[in-house]
Amino acid sequence: MATTSITGPEFKSTIHGEGITIVDFWASWCGPCQRFAPVFEKASEANPDITFAKVNTEEEQELAGALGISSIPTLMVFRDDVLVYREAGALPASALDALITQVRELDMDEVKAKIAEQEG
Repeated sequence: MATTSITGPEFKSTIHGEGITIVDFWASWCGPCQRFAPVFEKASEANPDITFAKVNTEEEQELAGALGISSIPTLMVFRDDVLVYREAGALPASALDALITQVRELDMDEVKAKIAEQEG
């Protein structure tokens, strides 16, 4: 699956539900964003079972503000409707591949139990 551009109203429905969703927050004037784009696209082609979404922070300033995006590129990774990774900065391909592997290997029952424990 190739990357999909999403807007603010589509954000919640895109990250909601089962599976892995990786969201890249970027802007056209951002050099690191432009260098990261082909890495993100290649990963999306290599992992068709994962949703890869892009949010243009210039066009979606309200969403970026609501999520506290202050540096770009910023990657957010969701699995089964839970934010499991958030970091600013462009990743090299090897680091993105390693991140995807780590997210695939997460025990989500354990992750959700820890969240419930912290909220309790």
